[in-house]
Amino acid sequence: MKTLDHSLERVHHEIVACNVGRAIDEMEIYLAAWPDAQTSERLNTIKEGYEMMVEYWKKGTADPQRQQTYHRLMNRVYQLFANIAIHRRLQASSFLSEIYKNARKSSREWSLTAIRQEMENFVSEIAMLEFEPEHLRGEKSRKLNQEHQQQMNELFNYVLTSRVWTDGVGKDFTDLLLSPTVDSFDQQLIVSAVMLSSMNQFDIVKFRVLTDVYRDSVDEQVRQRALVGWVFSIEPNMNFAFPEQKEIIHELLKSKRVCQELTELQMQLVYTINAEKDNNTIQREIMPDLIKNSDLQVTRDGIEETEEDRLEEVLHPDASERRMENLEANIQRMMEMQKQGSDIYFGGFSQMKRYPFFYDISNWLVPFFMEHPDISQFVDRMEYRGIIESLLDKGPFCSSDKYSFVIAASEVFNRLPASMREALANNEALMLDEVESSEKKSPAYIRRLYLMDLYRFFRLFPNRAALNNPFEDKYMADGPVNFFHYYLFMNSPLDAYKHDVVHMMVKKGARLMADRVLDFFPEKYQDVQFHLWCGEYEEVLQMDPGNERALTELARSHFAKEEYNEAHDYYDRLWLLHPEKVSYMLNKAVCLVKLGEYDEALKLLYQLDYEHADDINIQRVLAWTLTSDNKLEQAERMYQQLTSSERTTAEDFFNYGFCLWLMNRIEEAAESFMRRLELLGFKKPAGGFFDFNDVAWLKAHGIDDIQICMMETLIKV
Repeated sequence: MKTLDHSLERVHHEIVACNVGRAIDEMEIYLAAWPDAQTSERLNTIKEGYEMMVEYWKKGTADPQRQQTYHRLMNRVYQLFANIAIHRRLQASSFLSEIYKNARKSSREWSLTAIRQEMENFVSEIAMLEFEPEHLRGEKSRKLNQEHQQQMNELFNYVLTSRVWTDGVGKDFTDLLLSPTVDSFDQQLIVSAVMLSSMNQFDIVKFRVLTDVYRDSVDEQVRQRALVGWVFSIEPNMNFAFPEQKEIIHELLKSKRVCQELTELQMQLVYTINAEKDNNTIQREIMPDLIKNSDLQVTRDGIEETEEDRLEEVLHPDASERRMENLEANIQRMMEMQKQGSDIYFGGFSQMKRYPFFYDISNWLVPFFMEHPDISQFVDRMEYRGIIESLLDKGPFCSSDKYSFVIAASEVFNRLPASMREALANNEALMLDEVESSEKKSPAYIRRLYLMDLYRFFRLFPNRAALNNPFEDKYMADGPVNFFHYYLFMNSPLDAYKHDVVHMMVKKGARLMADRVLDFFPEKYQDVQFHLWCGEYEEVLQMDPGNERALTELARSHFAKEEYNEAHDYYDRLWLLHPEKVSYMLNKAVCLVKLGEYDEALKLLYQLDYEHADDINIQRVLAWTLTSDNKLEQAERMYQQLTSSERTTAEDFFNYGFCLWLMNRIEEAAESFMRRLELLGFKKPAGGFFDFNDVAWLKAHGIDDIQICMMETLIKV
């Protein structure tokens, strides 16, 4: 919700609390500061009705209609508030104010009857072009599309900046959006306008229009836009003021299909918001290899093919084959990302949204068609229209990107090398699999492309700040893109799908979103996996005493807190359950070392070293245990092997230094400590060369503070 001024915010607060009386009081305070005679008159009428209801109640009169009356009054108060809020928002934004004025200064009649007549006439006139002579058909088509596009742009702006609708207006718009005599593209565009308007200021009538269209439309393109529209329009704080919202949603959720589509939508939104992260992955990890391994170079004259280096071919005859393998591997990686749902084209096309075409807000969300009058100048001079149409038809491009592609292609396509044009014609250069015709018609595919359009609009449209933006970072966990956490969906059939959604969120790294959904997990679905996601490992073990993940996490937790007895017990349980896993027995031995149980630790370590002679980590723990147990000669022999190994680490020299120190070989110990610093790049470890635990260990083995200070001086710390 865009910030309202303080006095209007207080009205909103009382409406959310569903307190009609206090909402009226706060509205009166607001109108005292911002007088408006018409609004005051309407508020007085509402106040009279409210006071009459209160008087009957105070007398103890039974009123079976009290609840309905109260909510009718609340709706009327909200309508006043919402219209004021919309007016203030229009005043605060020069962009919204401009499109509001432009739409209404038109000479058009804005009755729903007139609007519908215009839209139906367009369909009829386009159909009648079939009977026009061919030499006249093109010009008439352009003129019809030009006029209609202007009408639809004005209608889009009119709906976007409209105030709260009455039930009658809502019914007329619903009929319009369900009519088989109205063009689908027009219906899709209006649905988007209704969504944006309702998102900017909640309107129960617009919300109902979107849910009715979603439920009843036979056009899948319209249905999926309406689905996204009503989900993004939900106002979760209006449960009390508008119980109808919850009733509508729960009626829809009786359908298994609706639950499945909502689940798909939630998962697709996670992929959608990852578009920029996926683009960074492509730019950093994939594109450099693609460019390096391709046979093309970018010059001031455009993209040119490089000639093969004959000497390179003689010296490294397999180099070309390796480049091709790398190229194919990177292309395959991108295609795999795309198949999983990633928006791999966002980065590339985001640079192509500065054309004048995108100055009009409606053009960001209008379905793609080649006859759009705002791209006609580019289409008319296009020499390779057939190739471009084929590409756009085959690939998973949203409408916004298709418009960008057509505009850009008209400028650069002719300058591409012939081989690249041929590759484009064969789908090879854009790294995409042709989308099957059946998939294009699927609700999930249609919805995915629409979400791509919306994401580009809310991320790139210059005037997006005037609108409530569901993709703002601050809304990632609690906003519409994570609608599965809404309390509205609690104790509904959608609960059964939350497990799959959280699993996907965790897998994609959307941990904050997953945590919010987990906050609203019904008790009946709080299984072992739920408690694992929540980090409630004790609860997990009550349900599944042998759960490896829970035991491991608890063991690590206790070890990190230096609770070695508890950590030992958990590693012991893990070892008994999984004797084949060396790490559990090794960690158990480490706990014993920390507890000073050297004999027990050595028994385990000798066994492990015998069974896994090549495991260098076992050797490290064994060498340190021998050092801690003052078996210094044995320890030294092991450290000599460790520090001469190709797999040696800085910590090997560090631990060797302690061993040498206990043997009173001070200079050699200092050299070993210096070698550690060298391997660390001579960066002083945080907290000093010897940390608190190191000092405690040294003191336990007879090294006092003075010796520690002298050693630090000797190694130039």
